[in-house]
Amino acid sequence: MTQKQKVTSQKEAIFNNEVVSRFELYNSLFLTLPFYKVKDTGTLLPLFIKYCEDGVKQHQTPAEIITAFFEKYTQASSATDVNDLLFRFIQYIERQVVLFDAVEDASFQKLNTAEDQGSLSSLLRKSAFNTELHDRTAKLIEDFSLRLVLTAHPTQFYPGSVLSIITDLTTAIKTNDIDSINQLLQQLGKTPFFNKKSPTPVDEALSLTWYLENVFYFAAANIQSEIDSALEEIQIPSKKVIEMGFWPGGDRDGNPNVQAKDTREVTRMLRQVLFRCYYRDFRKLKRRITFRGVEEKIHQIQDVLYKNAFDPAIEPKDISAELAAGLQDIKDTLLEFHDGLFADLVDDLLRKVALYGSYFASLDIRQDSRVLRDVHAWCRQHKPILSLFPENYDELSEEEKIGHLSFKSAKIHHGEDTAPLISDTLDTITDIRTIQQQNGPLACHRFIISNCQQASDILQLIELFLWNGWTVEDLDIDFVPLFETVHDLKDAPAIMETLYKHPFYQEHLARRGNQQQIMLGFSDSTKDGGYLMANWSIFNAKVALTTVSEQHNVKLAFFDGRGGPPSRGGGKTHRFYASMGKEIANNHLQLTIQGQTISSQYGSIDSAGFNISQLVNAGISSGLREKHNILLDPEHKDVLDQMADDSFESFVALRQHPLFLTYLERYSPLSLLSKITISSRPVKRSSGEKLRLEDLRAISFVTAWGQLKQNVPGFYGIGTALKNQEDAGNWDQITRTYQESGYFKTIIDNCMMSMSKSDFSITAHFAKDPEFGAFWTMLHEEYERSKAMLLKLAGHQTLMENYPVEKRSIAVREKIVLPLVLIQHYALEKLQEEATASTAAYEKLAIRTVYGIVNAGRNSA
Repeated sequence: MTQKQKVTSQKEAIFNNEVVSRFELYNSLFLTLPFYKVKDTGTLLPLFIKYCEDGVKQHQTPAEIITAFFEKYTQASSATDVNDLLFRFIQYIERQVVLFDAVEDASFQKLNTAEDQGSLSSLLRKSAFNTELHDRTAKLIEDFSLRLVLTAHPTQFYPGSVLSIITDLTTAIKTNDIDSINQLLQQLGKTPFFNKKSPTPVDEALSLTWYLENVFYFAAANIQSEIDSALEEIQIPSKKVIEMGFWPGGDRDGNPNVQAKDTREVTRMLRQVLFRCYYRDFRKLKRRITFRGVEEKIHQIQDVLYKNAFDPAIEPKDISAELAAGLQDIKDTLLEFHDGLFADLVDDLLRKVALYGSYFASLDIRQDSRVLRDVHAWCRQHKPILSLFPENYDELSEEEKIGHLSFKSAKIHHGEDTAPLISDTLDTITDIRTIQQQNGPLACHRFIISNCQQASDILQLIELFLWNGWTVEDLDIDFVPLFETVHDLKDAPAIMETLYKHPFYQEHLARRGNQQQIMLGFSDSTKDGGYLMANWSIFNAKVALTTVSEQHNVKLAFFDGRGGPPSRGGGKTHRFYASMGKEIANNHLQLTIQGQTISSQYGSIDSAGFNISQLVNAGISSGLREKHNILLDPEHKDVLDQMADDSFESFVALRQHPLFLTYLERYSPLSLLSKITISSRPVKRSSGEKLRLEDLRAISFVTAWGQLKQNVPGFYGIGTALKNQEDAGNWDQITRTYQESGYFKTIIDNCMMSMSKSDFSITAHFAKDPEFGAFWTMLHEEYERSKAMLLKLAGHQTLMENYPVEKRSIAVREKIVLPLVLIQHYALEKLQEEATASTAAYEKLAIRTVYGIVNAGRNSA
C-alpha cells in the first residue's frame, strides 16, 4: 500500500468513526426529542426513509411510495393528515442536515490535515537557500493578492440565530458534550429556520455580515499572520495579501430591488460591524496591558472604537490610519519599557486594521450595460450634455460612438419624476464618493458592467461619473467589464484592445497603477454553452486577455464569478488556480463565494482558514512554477477545441428541444422558486409572464436541475464529446491530455462530482410518461454515456474514486434528503391534478423541500 493509499484509508476510517457513527448516535437522540406536535414523527421517519429507498429501487412513483407507506404505518385518513405528517418529516430532515453538517465540521481538522494542502510556511521556506527562487518569491509576493467576495444568493438562508446554534453544536460535538448537544438539538428543533416574509437587500447583507464578524474577521487575519511570519523568516517584506469583497447592497444586476439607500445603509452597517469587532478585541487587549505609560492612549482608542461601534449619531470617517498610529504607539511603549509583554496582542489588532481599514469589505457596484446605456442616453438629452452628441448617436458604429466621447466634467440634475433606474444609477455614482470619504477609498472602488459587449459600455460609464460630480483627477474607481456568454468571451480581447489603445483610458489606467480588472462569469456561460464549452471558453479568454494586456504593459487581474457547483464554476476551485500556466495572469486571485458554499466551505474559522490557505497556496505555487500550460500545444488544444464544439452542439440541441423548459417547469419546483422567502431577488430578469431561457437566472436554472437530481448543466454533452473522440481514434491523445493537464483533470473531476449528486433512478418512472418519456430517456442516456466515458478516462471503477471521503459524505447526505426529493415530486404531481382548493397546501409542501435539498448539497446552487 502506497503512502497516499494509507492516508486515504486513515481518512475513511476517521470519517466513518468521527462523522457517520457520531451522526447516527446523535440522530437517534434527536429523533426521540419531545417536540410539540411531532409525537411519533421520529419513530416513523426511519421507516419512511426505508420505504423511500425500496420504492426507488423498484422504480415506483412518489405517489405509490407515499400512499403505500401511509396505508401501512399510519391512521391518516385525509389529504390534510398526510400533508401534515409529510411537513413534519420535512422539518426533521432539515435539522438532520444541520446535524450532519455540525458533526462533519467538528471533525474538520482531523479530516483536513496539513498534508492536504502543504504548509504555506514550508512552501515559502524553500526559497530561503536559493537566491534566484528567493528573488522570484519576493517579486511574486509583492504583486500577489487574494480577494474573496461574498455575494447574496437565494441558497444561503440560515438566520443568525440558527448559525449560532450550528456553531455551538459543532463545538459541543468536538468534546462529546452530551448535555449541551441535547439542549442545542432541542433549541434547534424549536427555532424557526426561515422568515415568513422575503428579506430586503439590507436584510440579506446583515445575514452575510454574520460570517464577516464571526468567521472571516479571524480566519483571514490568522492566515495573514502565518504569511507575515513565513516572510519574516526568509527576510521578505510582508504585505497585505487577503482582501474581502461584498455584493449585497451593491449588486443591481443580480438584484434589481437594490436601491441607492440600500447601498448607503449597507456600507454604514459594514463599518459599524467592523468597529464592533475592533472594540471587542481592544477590550481583551486592555485587560492585559495594565502598565504605566499607555493609560491615556488606551483610553483614547477605546473611546474612539466605542463611539464608532455603537453611536449611530457619529459622523463616519476613515480613521484607520489614526487607529493604527495609536496602536503602534502602545506597541512601541511595550517594547521599550515593558519587555514587549503582550505586544503580540497589539500586533494582532494592527494586522486586522491593515486588512479591514474602516470598511471591512469592499462593496462592489454592478449594473447591466443595457441599463447604463439607457442612463447615458437620458443624460444626453439634458444640458449641458445635449450639444456634445448628435441625435443619431445610438445608430452610430462603435468607432463613431467612441469618437464623440469627450470626457468633460458636468453636473446632471434629476428630479422626482425621473425613471427609478436612472435615478438610482446617478444617485449611486454620487454616493460612491461619499462612501469613500467616510469609509476609505477601498470601501467602494469597483463598478462592474454586466453583459459588457463593447468598449463604449465602459467609456460611457466613465462619462456618467464625470457628469455627476467626479473629476478626472479624483476618479478612484476601477471599471470592471464582465464577460459571460460564449460569444462575449470570444469578443472580450478585441474590446480590451480598443480600451487599452484609447488615450483617455490609458491615462485612467496609469492613475490606477496600470492595473485592469476583468470579471468572467461561469454561470451564464454554462447556461449558454454547456459545462465543457463554458470552461474551455473561459480558459481561452484568459489566455487571449492576458496576451493583449501584456502587449500594452497592463497588469491584469481576473475576477471569477464562481457559484457553488461545478456547473457554476465551483468544485475544487483551488485546483483550477494551481493549474494555471504562465500564459494566464494569476497573481491576483479574485472570486465570488456564493450560496451555501459560504457556510459549507467558510462556515467556521477552521474551514475558512483551510480554504483560504488552499487558494493562497494555489496562487503562490502556480506563480513560482510558471510552467507552460500544455493545453496550448496544438496536439492538446486541437482535441479540446473539437470536444468543446461537440459538447456545445449537444447542449444547444438539448436547449432547443421543444420540451426542454416545459420538462423543467413540470417536474422541478422552478415555477415555485419565486415564492420562496429566502431572497429579495427575482427568479428571472424579465417581468413577463412567459418564461424564456435567456431571462432565467443561472442560479435558478442550476437549482431546478439539482432539485430533480439530474444536474444536467454539470455534465450534459461531455459524454458525447468523449465518445466522438474515441470513435475518431483519438482516445490515447485524450488520455495523455487528462494525465498531463491539471486544468483538464480538474474539469473532469468536478464533472464527476456533479454526476455523483445525480440519481436518475428517482425519476426512472418518467420513462413511461407518454409526453416526456423520450426526453427523460435522452437525458439518462447522456448521463450513462458520460459516466462510462469519464470512468474510462480516469481509469476508475466508480465516480469520485480518488475522493473517497467526499464521496462517502455525498452518499450520506443524499440518503438523508431522499425523502425530501420524493415528497417534492409527490407535491408537484398533486399540483397537476388536484383542484384549486388544495393548491396552497401542495405548493407549501413542494417549496419547503427545496431548502433541505439545496443545503444538503453543500455546493448545489
